[in-house]
Amino acid sequence: MSPGVVDFLFRRLVAGEAAEDVQWHREGTALSAEAPGAELARRLAETDLEALTPTELFHYVRAAQRLSAWAEALREEAVSRYCAVPPGRPEAPADAAREG
Repeated sequence: MSPGVVDFLFRRLVAGEAAEDVQWHREGTALSAEAPGAELARRLAETDLEALTPTELFHYVRAAQRLSAWAEALREEAVSRYCAVPPGRPEAPADAAREG
């Protein structure tokens, strides 16, 4: 955790407030609520992990897991379609490579 985050959390505890940054919830869609897709991938890639509180880091990890599961589902669908080439369509690239 960065020194700035430690200082922020300490000041909140001394003031008797919750030791987490509640302001980030008001700055737009939280990572934990962002739908899986390109926007979530961009936000995860641009996040400074050193600046996150433990709670924010937890939400970051959960969002990354959701994005990974979403991408895996896309891959599985593509593989399924690739392996099930219906009659009348051009042959699969693997078949063409074996014949050539």
